Amino acid sequence: MDLTYILCQVAVALLAVAFYSLHRRLTYFKRRGIPHDPPHVLKGNIKGYNSNRTANDIVLDYYNKYRDTKAPFVGFYFFQKPIAFIMDLDLVKHIMIKDFSNFSDKGLYHNEKDDPLSAHLFNLDGSQWRLLRSKLSSAFAFGKMKLMYPTVVSVAEELLAVMHEKVERNSVLDIRDVMARFTVDVIGTCAFGIKCNSLRDENSEFLHFGKRSLTDKRHGPLLHGFMHSYPGLARRLGFVRTAQHIQNFYQRIVYETVALREKENIRRNDFMDLLIDMKNKKEMTLDNGEVVKGLTMDEVLAQAFVFFIAGFETSSSTMGYALYELAKNPHIQDKVRAEVEEVLEKHGQELSFESIKELKYLSMVIDETSRLYSIASHLIRKAHRRYVVPGHPNFVIEAGQLVFIPATGIHHDPSIYPSPYEFQPERFSPEEVASRPSVAWLPFGDGPRNCLGMRFGQMQMRIALALLIKNFRFSMCSETSDPLVFDPKSLVLTVLGGIQLKVEVI
Repeated sequence: MDLTYILCQVAVALLAVAFYSLHRRLTYFKRRGIPHDPPHVLKGNIKGYNSNRTANDIVLDYYNKYRDTKAPFVGFYFFQKPIAFIMDLDLVKHIMIKDFSNFSDKGLYHNEKDDPLSAHLFNLDGSQWRLLRSKLSSAFAFGKMKLMYPTVVSVAEELLAVMHEKVERNSVLDIRDVMARFTVDVIGTCAFGIKCNSLRDENSEFLHFGKRSLTDKRHGPLLHGFMHSYPGLARRLGFVRTAQHIQNFYQRIVYETVALREKENIRRNDFMDLLIDMKNKKEMTLDNGEVVKGLTMDEVLAQAFVFFIAGFETSSSTMGYALYELAKNPHIQDKVRAEVEEVLEKHGQELSFESIKELKYLSMVIDETSRLYSIASHLIRKAHRRYVVPGHPNFVIEAGQLVFIPATGIHHDPSIYPSPYEFQPERFSPEEVASRPSVAWLPFGDGPRNCLGMRFGQMQMRIALALLIKNFRFSMCSETSDPLVFDPKSLVLTVLGGIQLKVEVI
């Protein structure tokens, strides 16, 4: 028997094993009798992903198709990975809160060795996540928030000055771009002590790389899907998600900042100081008594990166969408303005740390904006152990299986939010909120793994929107897109072409 024949036989056998394995994956839900759409051999149930459909479109369409099913979850294929697509709010609550110990991980692809930017708090699992969550929580404690408040206000005052200058030259502004610049300056200052000057600098590299971090990828959608479908193999092969120019920029900024602070013994009591302290400790003890090593420099880099990107995109987009809706609904804008003026008059025209808590209606506007425009289309969790859905013995989430919680589907479900595409801040009155399960609103997640920076994000949004609405009137104009068009290539809900609004000084 010659060598060529043997090699052909081996190749045929390997192909047969590969095809059988793929067949087993793509018939996973069919064999279990779980409702699902037949998957495409490569794209699964995400046809149009990264080309002509946003992640929100895909998740919302799938949710609406199975919305009236009695099943607690349905089958969904993310590329070739079978995932439990959750349909029942009670099951959502079990996963995120009641049975969190079994769903504390996310199972997202990261590669600490070859792609250090990917190994951040949002992606990490197990003891690494518990360490960072435990230690970084102090950065967003009440005392820290109060210390950062004057800095946020000073950036907001610069925002007002820039807005006045812009309106003098042109009454139509891309408000999405202005909000992005404001947010970059806030986070750069509060987190890293870096004056980004994005509001003044049209070519700000912080803003440039912040935007590109959400769209630029190292590989195309098929290799991206491979990393998600076969994460263990992808890690062994050294696959990297982060584009090289993105990694180079943030690595340079963070390494230079850390080196300068350690050399000059600079302390700012900010997020970066906390990361440096964790790096310089040989060992740290978690709340459960587990002893772990301090952070490496690459781990410091990853946490700085995710704090900047997550805070930049979510807050700036939400503020842009809020002003768009206020322009479309002038009676709501007038109501917000009246509340702001009343609170400022009560506090001697000072927007203090205490006074922003009294902006109840503005908070309702922000919450309704976060519902209507779900920046993240879904949440992901991973089962540690085999999980039988309470009350549904035939529905089992196997150990190691991922679950999708369709935030945008829940946010637009008419049985939860009647007339879901209408902008109605009153949905978030205390009475209305109390009438719904907490997991019916998920812009920041819920349970022990909710967004760590939620309170910081809400604080900066209240400050900026309050001052803007007090000083300017926003309205629709011929340049305003209605409806908005979203970028299908962005990882989150990002508008294409900006948000053009007419702005008038009051």
